[in-house]
Amino acid sequence: MNQVLQTLPSYAPLDPAKFKDPGTTAKGERRAAVALKRLETLWFNTGTLCNIECANCYIESSPRNDRLTYLSASEVTAYLDEAQALNQRPATAGFTGGEPFMNPAMPAMLDQTLMRGYAVLVLTNAMKPMMRPRVQAALKAANARHHGRLVLRVSVDHWRQDLHDEERGEGSFGETLEGLRWLRDHNVSTAIAARLRWGDRDEDMRAGFANLIAREKLNVDARDPAALVIFPEMDARADVPEITVDCWRILNKSPDDMMCATSRMIVKRKGALSPAVVACTLLPYDPQFELGPTLKNAMEPVRLNHPHCAKFCVLGGGSCKA
Repeated sequence: MNQVLQTLPSYAPLDPAKFKDPGTTAKGERRAAVALKRLETLWFNTGTLCNIECANCYIESSPRNDRLTYLSASEVTAYLDEAQALNQRPATAGFTGGEPFMNPAMPAMLDQTLMRGYAVLVLTNAMKPMMRPRVQAALKAANARHHGRLVLRVSVDHWRQDLHDEERGEGSFGETLEGLRWLRDHNVSTAIAARLRWGDRDEDMRAGFANLIAREKLNVDARDPAALVIFPEMDARADVPEITVDCWRILNKSPDDMMCATSRMIVKRKGALSPAVVACTLLPYDPQFELGPTLKNAMEPVRLNHPHCAKFCVLGGGSCKA
């Protein structure tokens, strides 16, 4: 196996002329946009508070960041009701954060979405918030009633303890493994999310995780890209090409394959009276990606006017969807 790089890859700084005009690139070309093909996943950001602070969190979650406040269970069901009324009932309800199990309403949100027949995907670090007795009881009950429709995708940034802890803090690898073992022992369907922060090749990451998974006797297939999701690294300061309408043909890619073609996310900003709909799970703060207070307002195409659109989605092939 290749030696893993110990530092972040070098990058050229982002050209300040790029990603300024929503309709036109710095070179004057027409910027690509993605239409909502069908709402397949409706994401809920349960709040940006997290029990840990990563070195490079995609949305800056931490024990202090409450820019996105806790959603309530009634707010979640209101958007599910609206999606149904618009004939846009998603197949999956996704919960992300922050750490979703920091939100006291998370057990009720799980119960309500599963009772309505949705597949449910929760993105978690499987650490102390998930391991509280009240949360464990809710997970066991939900899994018993709806086994196969609840999946927890656990963040394990690298199969090596030292590199995972470099990103998430000393001791975090062991604590996350403890959570994974609990999920294993209680037969909760589990996936893993890793990231290419250290310059590994995809096949090397899968081989390393396969060894970890076998050692821990986890029911996760490291060869399956939906079971072991390996995200491209993101840095909004790094120079990336802007995506034009011609890029779809040049790259042999389809806008229908982008995450924003099939998903939207609900957030609640600190101090706001009600939640809002945003285009992307990775861009909750940028006002140009806020689409209004209702799903009906949020059906418009999304212009790819951010480095993450190019680096993560189009060029990196990344997606948070189930």
